[in-house]
Amino acid sequence: MNEHYCLLCMGSNTDRLAQLATAREALRSVFPDIRFGEVMETEAVGNGFHSPFSNQLAEFSTVLSSDFVRGLFKELERRCGRMPKDKTQGIVKLDIDLLVFDGRILKPEDMERTYIRRGLAALCQMK
Repeated sequence: MNEHYCLLCMGSNTDRLAQLATAREALRSVFPDIRFGEVMETEAVGNGFHSPFSNQLAEFSTVLSSDFVRGLFKELERRCGRMPKDKTQGIVKLDIDLLVFDGRILKPEDMERTYIRRGLAALCQMK
């Protein structure tokens, strides 16, 4: 089976550091080779968000499909308390986005964000 390179970004604006720590632990159990970048404090992007965010990038490899990986992320978000109505109230308990899968950029608009570029550069320096 082929291994796929993946890049994710996760963020939270509610109980931020605890949420990211829980996510890191869960992700390590599924993706043993995962490498996390620095936690970055950022201002909210988009309408309706008022609290600052903590964001973190990570890279890993997997034989799983991109759809399966995204499904795992959505399940982890739910386990961390994310509810559909939260976003309308400006609450993001945990958000995990798959940005890159096998060299394909899945979220081009996110890749242009300053904190994503900074986090990616930091991950590259860690190698």
